[in-house]
Parts: sequence; structure tokens; C-alpha cells
Amino acid sequence: MVQTVQPKRTYRTERIMLPTGYKIEVVEKDLTTPIGLTITDQNELLIADAGITSGKGKVYRMTATGPTLLADGFNPPLTGITFYKGNVYVSHRGVITRVSLDGKKQDLITGLPSYGDHHNNRVVFGADGKMYFGQGTATNSGIVGEDNHWLKRYPFFHDYPGAYVQVAGENFKTEDLLTDGAKDIARTGPYSPFGVPVYPNEIIKPMVKASGSILRANVDGSGLELFAWGLRNPFGLKFDRYQNLFCTNHGMDVRGSRPVVESPDEFQWVRQGMWYGWPDYTGGLPVTNPKFKPEGQSQLRFLLARHPMVPPKPIAVFASHSASMGFDFNYHPSFGATNEAFIAEFGSEAPETTGGKLTPVVGHRVSRINPSTGKITVFAMNERGVPASESDGGGVERPIDIVFSKEGELYIVDFGYRKPPGTGEGYIPQTGVVWKVTRQPF
Repeated sequence: MVQTVQPKRTYRTERIMLPTGYKIEVVEKDLTTPIGLTITDQNELLIADAGITSGKGKVYRMTATGPTLLADGFNPPLTGITFYKGNVYVSHRGVITRVSLDGKKQDLITGLPSYGDHHNNRVVFGADGKMYFGQGTATNSGIVGEDNHWLKRYPFFHDYPGAYVQVAGENFKTEDLLTDGAKDIARTGPYSPFGVPVYPNEIIKPMVKASGSILRANVDGSGLELFAWGLRNPFGLKFDRYQNLFCTNHGMDVRGSRPVVESPDEFQWVRQGMWYGWPDYTGGLPVTNPKFKPEGQSQLRFLLARHPMVPPKPIAVFASHSASMGFDFNYHPSFGATNEAFIAEFGSEAPETTGGKLTPVVGHRVSRINPSTGKITVFAMNERGVPASESDGGGVERPIDIVFSKEGELYIVDFGYRKPPGTGEGYIPQTGVVWKVTRQPF
């Protein structure tokens, strides 16, 4: 049996391009799939391991001698942690759990529809004292099909709308993946389990726990309600100092029964009661626009016969497959322009998400957005614009979270290296890192 040597990560901060006057350094290394960071009232750093490598999500304290375990046993993927009024709120697949600083756990919300492609994401708290979090969709673009690896385990799972919707009646044909050994054909409609067709103008009932939504609840998990919907995967969520709620939202991929090309990531201003366009709009444009047409396939059609509303335009759009993730706002004049959002761009997971095409040179960087103008500027990026694993440059790999400290230090959580082709799926243990960026005095 031939054993493949996994690449060992190196760190060369001089290979990371930053604006003049900024310094980047390693705070913690040799982590495994770190996905989120939060800071307690005592300025203690807590970091979360997604758990996709070990099978259990974990929360660690960062200490002078390295990470020490605070709590574990969370359903992978753990997608985010937030410190709020003495407790840590952990979002993991299907569940929101409160963890005290002595490690005791209490599940507050369970049964979230997170068995598909995307999951419930990081919790944030508003001035109303309520918790808000994003809930991703089950599918890429509204249809359960051969690209959904969870299908045989959850054969009746599918997407759920946040309001009554009337579907146009289009069904998509694939091989029946649930029939052993047979070559039967399955016909599947939107918001339906695999193999269940819809008819023209059929009305689909809503759920509070809707796919692609922003949900809100009391701090103890009670009173769960739908806040907004029509988002594919609202991964990053944050209130600004004026209590405006923003999110990053992932565009659709070139895969499955209804592939979409050039679907951008979005930075959205989230308002109560709004529908943001999924599965029929992306980047503020209808999917019927020819630019989204897959190569060699028919022009996309709307899944819905009527839309709840004309969806709002995004504040900004990122290149397709950038994978915009966690973000934070800068309120420290000593660091730079205030009120701008600094956003982690994880980067593409090609070829699975790009229809087999090579990895585009997008993501793998930290960008900044002026929410007033929507202008995006690169803040931190490797010299060649590609991840460290492709250039052996020792720079950033897959930024996934951004957090500012009270002192104006910018922390970047870097998820780590994917396994090389031919060595299996997933990520390489002990290649994750936390970076810190500071502005140097003149």
C-alpha cells in the first residue's frame, strides 16, 4: 500500500500582501479545521473546531501553552461560536447549544433542517436581546438530485419555503437513485422530496424553519420565528453599530439537476419579512438571464410561478465561488477607515462546484467592503492570489472568520489545507491557523 505524505504547512508572513503600515503574525497554529473565533469579556480567545475531521465539533480556550478543551461532542459541522453575557452559543448541525464557561452544555433549539448541503450557522444577538442565525438550504438550486450525497440517508428531506409559494410546474428527470439495481427514471419538483413531481401552479406550504432563511428566537431558544428568507446559504451574520443586520450569502454552483454558472456571492442587508430571491434570483438578477445558462444546456427557467416580491439588490457581489464567510466591522480609527466590513473569502471547492472546471483564481483572501457604496477592496492576499498550498508560499490558505478585538486587532481564522487529489476528501489535521493583523505606528 502506497502512503501519500501530506504537505506540512509553513508560515511566511512576508508573502502576504497587506496595505502599507500593517503587520500580520501567527497567533495559534497546528489547529484542525478552525471555523470560528469569539472573545470573552475577559479578552479570552475561544476557537471552534468544525469537527469534520474527528467527527466531533469542539470549542477550545486559547492559552499561553496552547488550546485547552472547553466543550466537545457537537454535531459536525460546528459552524460558529458567539460569546454573549457570560455564555458561549454554539451553532452545530441541527442544534443551537449554550455552553457555560465551566463547560456545561444546554441545547436551546433542536430539529433545524440541516441534513442537506448547508446547515444552521453562527448565532448573533441584536439590541432586542434576541438571537439571530442563518439557516442554509438543503440543495444547490431548489431540486434534490444526484449531487446530494445525503439523499440515501435522508430520502424524504428537501427544501421548505418561508411563505406559501406557487410553483411553475417544471420537474427534473434523473436516474432513480433510490431504486437498487434498476434504471428507473425519477421526476423531482422544487420544494419536494426526491422522486416527487409537482404540477403547474401547485401551492407549497411554508415552515417557520424554512430553508435559506434568517431565524430569530429569544435568548433561551423559545419563540422561534422566521425573520427573512430566499437566501441560499447565509453563512456570516452581523449587526453593525446602528443595528442594521448584514449577511454573506453563497451563490449557486454548477452541479445537480439545475446547475447555474457565474452565480455570485452576495453581501446583503437583511430586513424583516423580505424574500431575497433564491432559487430564482442570484446577485439581484433573475436566473433566466443568459449569463447564468450552463454550457450545452437549456436556458434556466423560474421554479416559481409567482415570486413573493422583487428581491432587494445586494449591497455588493463577489466573484462566483469566492465563498464569502465570516465578517466583522471595524470601529477603531487607529486601524483604518471605520464602519467598513472585513470579510473572509474561503475560496473555491472546484471541481465539484464548477462543473468540473479548474479552480478559478478567486477567494483565499480578506476583503473589505464599504457598506454605503458597495465597493470591495482586497485587504490581505498572497502574492500570486492563490492559496498557500498551491504556491508553497507560506501565506493564507482558507480564511473563514474575521473578528476585531476591543483593542482594534484583526483576527483571521484560517481553516487549513484540503487533502490533495487522490488522497481522500476532507482537510488535513493541524494545518489550521489563527492570524492577527495590527496597524503599526508611523
